Amino acid sequence: MIPTADSSSLASTRRHFFRDCGVGVGSMALASLLNRDATAAARPTHFPAKAKAVIYLFMAGGPSQLELFDPKPELNKLHGKPVPQSFIAGKRFAFLKGTPTILGCARKFTPAGQCGMPISELLPHLRRVADDLCWLRGMKTDVFNHGPAKCFLNTGSPQFGRPSMGSWVTYGIGSESDSLPGFVVLQSGPRGPRGGASLWNNGFLPSVYQGVPFLKGPSPILDLQSPNGIDKARQGEFVDAVSDLNKLRYDTVSDPEIQTRIAAYEMAYRMQTAAPELMDLSGETRETLSLYGAQPGKPSFAGNCLLARRLIERGVRFVQLYHTDWDHHGGPQNLVQSLNAVCKEVDQPCAALVQDLKQRGLLDDTLVVWGGEFGRTPMGEPRETIGRDHHIDAYTMWLAGGGTKPGYLHGKTDDIGYNVVEGAVHVHDLQATILHQLGLNHEKLTYRFQGRDYRLTDVHGNVVSEILA
Repeated sequence: MIPTADSSSLASTRRHFFRDCGVGVGSMALASLLNRDATAAARPTHFPAKAKAVIYLFMAGGPSQLELFDPKPELNKLHGKPVPQSFIAGKRFAFLKGTPTILGCARKFTPAGQCGMPISELLPHLRRVADDLCWLRGMKTDVFNHGPAKCFLNTGSPQFGRPSMGSWVTYGIGSESDSLPGFVVLQSGPRGPRGGASLWNNGFLPSVYQGVPFLKGPSPILDLQSPNGIDKARQGEFVDAVSDLNKLRYDTVSDPEIQTRIAAYEMAYRMQTAAPELMDLSGETRETLSLYGAQPGKPSFAGNCLLARRLIERGVRFVQLYHTDWDHHGGPQNLVQSLNAVCKEVDQPCAALVQDLKQRGLLDDTLVVWGGEFGRTPMGEPRETIGRDHHIDAYTMWLAGGGTKPGYLHGKTDDIGYNVVEGAVHVHDLQATILHQLGLNHEKLTYRFQGRDYRLTDVHGNVVSEILA
């Protein structure tokens, strides 16, 4: 039989609970931050870090390096001619079949900055920060379909379920913010990236390390605001009560996910104030908004770039921006109208982010990464409007800040941009290098799961020391 109690004894019980059992939101937050397994609190690195935060500008779909960063005069000379069979023997493509023909490039390139990096006419704003960028023109990957390729770049495996790079980073070095997640995801474009939440998931790491996608508008996280009629004091009492109940349960079963739940409640409570202030761009100067091309209250990639700067200023460790619509096959999404439009959307904000970080003294210890999951073939697709297929053997990415060499060109492809002939950088090498700049040895950053130690780079990866300042 369940015993009953009158109202006075219930009130006494509640008072006793909050007075003697509850330790208060502030002290609970401190206790949870001191618990390494339950939170993403800042922690020591393997060696001194050059960067303390990452902003990853992910161009979902596979930007064409041949139209943007890697001009090939020989490609234009061979336009319309069949590619040699030796190039495609044993190779797999997403759409190309038979004997495809070479597709020239109609875009104009001119050298930019003192580094002389040739940049396409499609990216006029990026030209002004060319000397701040470190160019990787010999990128290689293993996977030629979008979803698995995005997963491979983000998690080190083409199979869904592994922890994402941002999760590994926050697991390794934690976060400097106690009012915002350590790993934040911002999205723009006509749709979300293929692969969805698997690209920022925590996998088998504790869930406190998962990426938190921010929504558009003043309320970036679902169900963050308290219901009508619930004031700050009552909300605090609720968090105290739930935290104490969870702590009692943890003392019984020792499940680390319960500690994660405690930390999540504490973080959500603090975010009720921090998140709306973060999303409000009205406090930025007119000059800064103009630099990015951002408009307060109007979600855009430009606004997300500005939010990325604001996030790392507030101690967030890993910010990932996904901008879609870079899949330029023949048809409606082609190398003319569609590529023109998407370049216009990202060119000014990307350049502004680098420039703004540098002006504020943030670029030195913030690593900016730009690129997609793969590149595009020198061969065209036999459709009514021109396009290129997915290409995994040679493409371009760029980095900025975070201890990388500014104005440095690394890597070289052959005369038609089909293979890397010098300075190849595999996806696992890029992952190892990003971790290295954050003070993490990719071979030592491991997590035991199902009887074996896992890491972001699997059993591969080498730090690309040539690009480090």
